[in-house]
Amino acid sequence: MKKAVAIFAVILVLASGVCLAKDSSITLQWPQDKPALKLTFGKFQQIAVLAGQSTFVCDVVVENLTDKLVPHASFTVYGNDRNSVRIGEGLLLISDLNPQQQVKARLQFTSVGVPASLTLSAKKDMLAAPGVKTIPLRVLSVPPGAKLKVDGQEAGMTPVMVRLTIGNHNLDLTKEGYAPGGTPLEVTPDELPGGSITVELGGLSRDTVELRDGTVLLGDVLSMSLTSVVVSIDGKEQTLERNQIKKMMLVERQVTQQPVVIQPAPPQSQPKH
Repeated sequence: MKKAVAIFAVILVLASGVCLAKDSSITLQWPQDKPALKLTFGKFQQIAVLAGQSTFVCDVVVENLTDKLVPHASFTVYGNDRNSVRIGEGLLLISDLNPQQQVKARLQFTSVGVPASLTLSAKKDMLAAPGVKTIPLRVLSVPPGAKLKVDGQEAGMTPVMVRLTIGNHNLDLTKEGYAPGGTPLEVTPDELPGGSITVELGGLSRDTVELRDGTVLLGDVLSMSLTSVVVSIDGKEQTLERNQIKKMMLVERQVTQQPVVIQPAPPQSQPKH
């Protein structure tokens, strides 16, 4: 198995609804004027917390209300707090939905809190021209829950199923707290459905300092105070003001204590008689 398709997304419509977080479900229809799809989101389940962000999963039942095949569609699902402020997001992908068919999909998204409402941004991904062959591929990561980009375009969170056209592509995966991973991939005309690929992400060996302007610095944090942080980057020390820093991720290091070496006392000279 070798690599993926360029994805061109066009935002089509926005739909929103109130969701009582973990205790109820929400049903959205798309588009609202002449519904073609009905999406029912189940209960949110929190599965992980990292650096102040929670990861949730949610079962979604998607129903094709039309008499036509839906070959591929994707939805960006935004989570909002009670003041309608966006606090998280995830990507829901749907493939090969037959007329009047229902399928169950799993949505995974990250959020800084439990969403009080959802906003659904529907997209139509032009993965290939009509009649062009595509191959489904399941992308896994170690650890799971990494954000996947196919040819620079967001494609969901691992584990995730993508459909790739014949040709060469690039897979890039990122997860907070881990070094990014990626691989080139070639899809050949004789590939069979059911394939998968696993990308392992390495742990970060250096501290990560994210600035408020979006800059990310990789180095070693040498010291910090209430007003400044000193970082060594490529052997050069750099002092940053604390108000410049959005967040820091420090790598745990083991310090090996050297044994204390006691020098023997010099022999005392014997008094002469």
